[in-house]
Amino acid sequence: MILAVDVDYNNENALIAGITFSHWRDEKETAVYKSHITNIEAYEPGNFYRRELPCILELIKEHTLKPEIVVIDGFVWLDGTSRPGLGAHLYSALGNMTPVIGVAKKSFAGIPPEYALLRGKSNKPLYITCSGIELESALLNIKTMAGKYRLPTLLKKVDRLCREG
Repeated sequence: MILAVDVDYNNENALIAGITFSHWRDEKETAVYKSHITNIEAYEPGNFYRRELPCILELIKEHTLKPEIVVIDGFVWLDGTSRPGLGAHLYSALGNMTPVIGVAKKSFAGIPPEYALLRGKSNKPLYITCSGIELESALLNIKTMAGKYRLPTLLKKVDRLCREG
């Protein structure tokens, strides 16, 4: 099972949404999961993972999910390979056993062009980083996801679900 997650914040509270699907080309999820957390960490520049990582881990724990791979909204590696982002910390928290693919909508200073992925008719790339899976495979997986726009359909859906409350 592939798990895509996203988190939305309201002051010290968070709503975490997750959707599962079986194949990269799936147009519809197999299940939807939501978790609420109160009293989350305050945002700390440069340490975003401290705020979001506990939220993602809570969703996985609360719903006893056992994903084969996790897709996050954001970076695994801020520079592509050595500066850990949220996804690198998630990969570590999952025992370095569950691959993590990060899909970021904006570039991060210093990320090389090979991490950029164009989808649909957009000239604005997504930035793909990963751990536990080769970059070429991660790029192909996200490229082949259903949807004719820049952001794959299921990733857009999980983004919407976390904002619905």
